Amino acid sequence: MNVLQAGFARVNVTPMLGIGMAGYFIPRKADGVLDELEINALALACGETKVVLMSIDHCGIVKEVLNPMRQHVCDVTGLPWEAVYMHSTHTHTGPFLNANPTEPLEIEYAQFVKTRFADVAAMALADLKPAKMGYGIGQAPNIAFVRRFRMKDGSVRTNPGVDNPDILHPIGDVDERVNVLRFDREGGDTLVLVNFGDHPDVVGGTKISADWPGFLRKTVEKTLDNTKCIFFNGAQGDVNHVNVHPRGGYLNDMFMDFDDVARGYKHSQYMGRVVTGGVLQAFDKVKYVDVDSIKCLSKMIRVPSNMPDPADLPEAHRLNDLHVAGKDSEIPYKGMMLTTVVARAARMVRLEHGPEAFEMPLSAIAIGPVAMFGIPGEPFTGIGRALKETEGWNLILPTCNTNAKEGYFPMMECYEEGGYEAGGSNYKAGVAELLIDEGRSMLNSLKG
Repeated sequence: MNVLQAGFARVNVTPMLGIGMAGYFIPRKADGVLDELEINALALACGETKVVLMSIDHCGIVKEVLNPMRQHVCDVTGLPWEAVYMHSTHTHTGPFLNANPTEPLEIEYAQFVKTRFADVAAMALADLKPAKMGYGIGQAPNIAFVRRFRMKDGSVRTNPGVDNPDILHPIGDVDERVNVLRFDREGGDTLVLVNFGDHPDVVGGTKISADWPGFLRKTVEKTLDNTKCIFFNGAQGDVNHVNVHPRGGYLNDMFMDFDDVARGYKHSQYMGRVVTGGVLQAFDKVKYVDVDSIKCLSKMIRVPSNMPDPADLPEAHRLNDLHVAGKDSEIPYKGMMLTTVVARAARMVRLEHGPEAFEMPLSAIAIGPVAMFGIPGEPFTGIGRALKETEGWNLILPTCNTNAKEGYFPMMECYEEGGYEAGGSNYKAGVAELLIDEGRSMLNSLKG
């Protein structure tokens, strides 16, 4: 029988000050560091198969930038393309990694990160030790909230503001499950993989931070002796930390930011603690399973483009030109509604001349009876729930921003309802359902 092996490594990828920061529709330059950014890597081997699962504190890396990094990992480690699983946690207080960068700091940082990805993969593979794997599910209540709401006038808004009297009800349900994989190693630290879906957009401002996933890792490792923790964000496209009806001391240590969203560094610490609570619920009572094989699969799919109606383009260009010129004050919206209008206009301008479709990479790793499914962008909760229900698996862990960052994947009905995510999405209605179908097909092909 093949023996499962597991290895771990961690490297620092905190950028230099002055670099542009990703995550908002307003320009920001990093002017300080609240906590360090990392790449964490989990290497697994069984029989002749080896894989490396890496998670970087970053908003998300587009495939034009990520693919050369992924190939570099393959070249350095000798792993095949499908065995390299590269995930971004989606922190909104990290640096740019743009395609075709022109800023010297961005160019320097991109090369640094490319090297560090290969470093951490090689180090994790060198750390492989015999291990047994267990899985469990905890709960992290009341820190993730649906961020799309039906308003009293019938419209749908994303993040409509705290205690907005025009809110009627949220659209959808939150998945509060904390998926946990535990690897007990011979002669080495226990490794804990955590999967939970929520936006790490809690800190705000212009200082570098890993947001709550960083606090989660630190808190798990402080609480559980001789452990190392790696985090993979889940289906988080339509959920974030914003409680629009806060009670008691929920808003402690938070401030109202430019987009009518309450944020705070200490709140990100609180969220890390709550998710750690979910880990602790599962950790001691995981179900250990035999792992006698590891399988991996990659697939490219074609997704139709959300090209604009030509009649909408003049207004889209006007709004986009105002935003690019720094004249948002001349656009008659505020807060998240301004962001929604700007995102919708930018999408129309971006896709004015096509393309008619996009190529998108999907990734899957089977570790015995447990599977990880990598989605190259921001899936809505409905996608995650549907994938988790695929039959024949003990546990399925969907992960966002994996092996690419290709934007939002809203459910079919969201396009008619409206809101920020569907308005700015590059993809036609049906993208979420396509991802579910393709994901289930890939998972089914890995069974047995």
